[in-house]
Amino acid sequence: MTRVARWLGVLLALTVVVSGCVNNEERERANQVIPIDVDVAMVPEIAALVPPEITRTGRLVVGVNIPYQPNEYKDATGKIVGYDVDLMNAVGKVLGLAPDYKESQFDTIIPSVQAGTYQVGMSSFTDTLEREKQVDFVTYYSAGVQWAQASDNDDVIDPDNACGLRVAVQTTTYEDTDEVPAKSAACVAAGKPAIDKVKFDSQDEAVNALILGRVDAMSADSPVTAYAIKRTEDRLKPAGGVFDSAPYGWPVRKGSPLALALQRAAQYLMDNGQYREIAANWGLEEGMIDVSEINGAVS
Repeated sequence: MTRVARWLGVLLALTVVVSGCVNNEERERANQVIPIDVDVAMVPEIAALVPPEITRTGRLVVGVNIPYQPNEYKDATGKIVGYDVDLMNAVGKVLGLAPDYKESQFDTIIPSVQAGTYQVGMSSFTDTLEREKQVDFVTYYSAGVQWAQASDNDDVIDPDNACGLRVAVQTTTYEDTDEVPAKSAACVAAGKPAIDKVKFDSQDEAVNALILGRVDAMSADSPVTAYAIKRTEDRLKPAGGVFDSAPYGWPVRKGSPLALALQRAAQYLMDNGQYREIAANWGLEEGMIDVSEINGAVS
């Protein structure tokens, strides 16, 4: 689930490689979702919760890993965009802060938040009990795991019976560290071949490998898989349903009062309609939540 697993410039190249058609680049740009800038003003009583040392700078330093469409990626101009970006921009408005996005490797974001290099992480992090030992999380969405397989593969792939198959994951995501290893261990315990987990540094590489037949399936967060299926013009299809739903969250330093400020800002957007407006723009209404929590892990 997250990252549970990231891709525009690379996906453009991917599309050309797969089809050999230059016009796919034009279609890719034409099919882009246009980011939304919601109408919301600073809320003084919520902004007052931000630590003074952050308020003085007027900015919120956000560590982000890309590409991970539709949540965070670069558009054709190189600007970081996506559902998560639109939501964080709206949170920034409520807090009177301008988000300053810093591109980073996914597995370095939480350590960088702990060290104070970034004030918050924003990369479709699944809020887990294990991660809560390192940082606090502010929840803002609910995602599950969704597998995909090539559309031209007539064999039905069952995520609960994938023993011996090659399954692509993005490194350090929930799928890499928890979900696929648990399924593989169950295979071995039943006397069957282990799942061959194939790790990639970015989600776009996992998608590319599946399209090119280098793996049998991929496992990623449900919104990411759904978007990959849509954006690759049905070269992929779902393999089984969505399972293991859990919250996405923004990680902040353990015990930081910034967590409460972010939680109140997210709740304000949920209560006043901007949150739904952003989710609807990206087609992600299914995973909306009604209440933002600090440390809302379910497992």
